[in-house]
Amino acid sequence: MPGSTLPSPKGTRDFYPIEMARRRWIEDKWRKTSVRHGFEEIDGPTFEHVEVFTIKSGEGIVSEIFGAFSGKDETQLENLKQGHAPFALRPEFTPTLARMFAARAKQLPQPTKWFWQGPCFRAERPQRGRLREFLQWNCDILGMGGPDQPKERATADAEAIAVCVDLLASCGLKPSDITVQINDRHIVAGMLAECGAAGREMQALMLLDKRGKIPEAEIGPMFAAMGVDLARFDAMAAGLRAPRVSDSPRFADLGAALASLGVEDWCAVNPYIARGLAYYTGTVFEVIVDGERAVAGGGRYDNLIEVFGGPPTPAVGFGMGDVVLSLVLQDKGLMPTDAQIAKDLGLRPDAFVISNGTPESDAAVAPLLARLRGRGLHARRSYKATKNIGKLLKDASDAGARFAIIIEGAGEVTLKNLDDNTQDRGATDAMLARITP
Repeated sequence: MPGSTLPSPKGTRDFYPIEMARRRWIEDKWRKTSVRHGFEEIDGPTFEHVEVFTIKSGEGIVSEIFGAFSGKDETQLENLKQGHAPFALRPEFTPTLARMFAARAKQLPQPTKWFWQGPCFRAERPQRGRLREFLQWNCDILGMGGPDQPKERATADAEAIAVCVDLLASCGLKPSDITVQINDRHIVAGMLAECGAAGREMQALMLLDKRGKIPEAEIGPMFAAMGVDLARFDAMAAGLRAPRVSDSPRFADLGAALASLGVEDWCAVNPYIARGLAYYTGTVFEVIVDGERAVAGGGRYDNLIEVFGGPPTPAVGFGMGDVVLSLVLQDKGLMPTDAQIAKDLGLRPDAFVISNGTPESDAAVAPLLARLRGRGLHARRSYKATKNIGKLLKDASDAGARFAIIIEGAGEVTLKNLDDNTQDRGATDAMLARITP
C-alpha cells in the first residue's frame, strides 16, 4: 500500500554492509580453501532449461523449483500444457556442472577439479537453517577412479572430504564439533535387498534417507509395506557402523586415503546415511554438527555425465550452504568480529582524512584523498559539517581506519596511528610515506 515499506520475499535475505561483509568472509573462505586444494572456479547461468533438472531428478523436482518465463517465446505454451515453466532458477548446481563437463569432456584434463559458489533457489517452506534463496559452495572431482580402480576412487573420495574438512577447520571447528558420516549406497542397497527390498532398492534408499526426519512410529510401517524387515536391517547395520573409517573392512581403501590426508579423525561410518538424490552411486557422506545438523553433504555420482550426453565419467563432489554454516559459527562463537572480517577481507581503511577546520585545509581534503587512492590506498573522509576534531576522529575509529590524517595547513599534517594511539606532526610527504598498503 502507498507509503508503507515492503519486506523482502519470505525465505530471502537483505544484505546491508555488515551482513554483506560476513557473507563475503564465508565466500572468501570457500574460494581460498578450494584454490588451496587445486580446484578451479567455474560458473554457469542462474536459470536453466527445466529439463536440465528433470532429466536428473524426474518430474517431481518441478514442485521444488521456481519457474521462469522469458515472456517472448511462443513455445512456452507447450511447457505450460505440461504443467511447468520452460526455465527454472537453479535449485542446485550439479546438473549445470554435468552439462558443462559433458559438452567439453574430450578437451578437459583427467581428473578435472572444479569448484563453484553462488546463489540457489528452492521453492520450499522456510525455517531455521533453510531458506528459499541461499548461497552454496560445490567442489567436484571428475574423471578419477573408474569402477576397476578402487584405490583411485578412494583417493578422489578422500580428497573431496578433505577440502570440506579443511574449510570447517579453518573456521575454528574441531572433530569434537563435527563428524563426516560416511556410507556406501552399493553396500546398503545390498543389505536392503537381503532384508526384502530386492528390485526396489532405490525406493528403500529414499525411505532410509527419511529415517530420523520423521517419527520412527511412522517409518516402521512404511518399510513394512515394502516388505523390508527393518529389525534385520538394523542388526546388519550395527555390524557396519565404525567410529573410524579404517575400522571397517568394507571401507579399508577409503580409510587409508583419509588417514594419508590427515582427516580420518573427523570421519566415521554411519550405515544410515543414504542422501535423498537418486543420482548417487557409491560413497555418500554428510557433515553433521553436534550430532544433528547437516552443514554439508555429497557423494559419488558416476552416471550423471552420461545422462547429459558425455562419456562414462566417474565423479564425486559435495555442496555446502552458507545458511547452516553461518548459524553454526554464530552459535559456537566462531564468527569473527566485524572489525576482524574487515581486516581479513582488506576492507579496513588505510587512512581517514580530516580537516582541522580552516578553509585552506577543507580545500585540501579532496586532493589528498585522490593522492592516497592513486597510491592504491583505501582512503575515506567524513561528510559531516562538524569541525570538532574529536568527533571526526571517532568517525575514523568507527570506520576501523589504521591512520587518521589531520590536515594542519600548507604542506603539513598530523598522522595519528589509531591502533596504538600515537601521533606525529610533520611535512605531508614524510608523513604519508609511513602509510603503506
